Amino acid sequence: MEAELLFAVKILLSLVLSGFVGLVVSLFDALFLKPKRLRSKLQSQGISGPSPCFYFGNIPEMKNIKQQIRSKATTAAKDHDHCHHLGQGGTLFHDWFTTVFPHIEQWQKEYGTIFTYSMGNIQILCVSDPEMVKEVTLHTSLSLGKPSYLSKDRGPLLGNGIVSSSGPYWAHQRKIIAPEFYLDKVKDMVSLMAGSTARMLESWERKVGNKGGCVEIRVDRDLRSLSADIIARACFGSNYLQAEKAFLKLEDLQNILSNGKIGVPGLRYMPTKPNREAWQLDKQINSVILSMVRARNQATSEKDLLKSLQEAAKRYEDNGDLPSDISCDKFIVDNCKNIYLAGYDTTATAISWCLVLLAAHPDWQARTRMEVHDICGDNLPDADKLRSMKVLTMVIQETLRLYPPVADMVRETMQDVSLNGIHIPKGINLQITRPTLHQDPNLWGPDAHQFNPERFSEGLKGACTSPHVYMPFGAGTRICAGQHFAMAELKVILSQILSRFSFTLSPSYRHSPVFRLVIKPEHGVHLHIWKV
Repeated sequence: MEAELLFAVKILLSLVLSGFVGLVVSLFDALFLKPKRLRSKLQSQGISGPSPCFYFGNIPEMKNIKQQIRSKATTAAKDHDHCHHLGQGGTLFHDWFTTVFPHIEQWQKEYGTIFTYSMGNIQILCVSDPEMVKEVTLHTSLSLGKPSYLSKDRGPLLGNGIVSSSGPYWAHQRKIIAPEFYLDKVKDMVSLMAGSTARMLESWERKVGNKGGCVEIRVDRDLRSLSADIIARACFGSNYLQAEKAFLKLEDLQNILSNGKIGVPGLRYMPTKPNREAWQLDKQINSVILSMVRARNQATSEKDLLKSLQEAAKRYEDNGDLPSDISCDKFIVDNCKNIYLAGYDTTATAISWCLVLLAAHPDWQARTRMEVHDICGDNLPDADKLRSMKVLTMVIQETLRLYPPVADMVRETMQDVSLNGIHIPKGINLQITRPTLHQDPNLWGPDAHQFNPERFSEGLKGACTSPHVYMPFGAGTRICAGQHFAMAELKVILSQILSRFSFTLSPSYRHSPVFRLVIKPEHGVHLHIWKV
């Protein structure tokens, strides 16, 4: 009996030890050997980059570079009496990429237009070579997808919705959501956009009247509320007051996750204060969205995007097409989050930058206002009038060139691919930095860092020697499904503001673009506004 018990204990110990050894081997491979293998395959083709450290990759070096730049900026601000946001001649300085992402700029100078670096155990191939970018944008197969860290490290914010998923599951979602933003449907939404905008501008008129003709307004906050109201009404049959809880919590969650480190193994599972806050917000947001869904079902049977999502989720669940870890409710919640974020935050930010640039360039403000007046008169814009606004379109295109809301386009290789003669192994994240391409003097001319909408007077082909590098809405099969909706909204809101108000930058405005998952004005947009 004792011999049998001893034998059983030995067997148990051997199993435990073998399991432990197996775990250690698996971890060592995931944290060290696999990243090294991926880098070696790129290095053998002449692609180099900064040397990563174990576990954290190049994150410590990135942090040091940013601290050095921040220290220099602080010193410069003191030396120039807080006017560090102005360039030569008192104009706005638009080469912000060098201060927001200084590590990318430094490594591009050191290693060239194609180099590799690491975020934790995530291996990144950073690309700013126009020919390589062209290959990526023309790639149509599902072998290039969205990076897995979006649904993992930023899972509470994005989940597995259309913005963050890949493969057949993404293709299914695209078929449901994209038709809701086709041009013919967007035309029908213009009057809704105009009505929401008119209500916001009435509040500005009251403020102007109360202040004797001129008032300072922090417009970025009002624009976020307006854009949220438009996307809620257009896609979900509700208004901002109903969706306010979800929007405010999503914004808090966005700020938390934008400061977090991606790619560090296990970090997202640790009960740190930011993680605990993110988990709590995620639960609250999910609850709010699902309660809105139930209320919408009880109120009406009208077909809209929300109804389409519900029907698709039920159909996929019945057919067994949903991934094993995705429930019917999660399918709806994830896509609602994605559409809210893509539909209101990026658009509101783009409008804010448009107003900053028009305020800083009164000649373009006057020219655009004149066009709006000639086309619309005292009437609200409609879809046909929007198409006629050539100058306003040029202003928007130039703003999106200088300040693309999303700074980079990232694709993960779901299998081995060859692009522009480079063999890229499965598991590499291809990063295309929009600001580098959008402000390259070799592509746009010597005034690449300046605001000059005239460059788009003959269209994109006349503005740039390589038009495919202009990608404010992405490119290829993954181009933003809501680009027509966003452009219509930008034109509607800007045209109505210009028709009613003139504006200049307030002395309290500080030009400081900052990364909050989108490129935002760090200190808000303060304008002096008066009636036309």
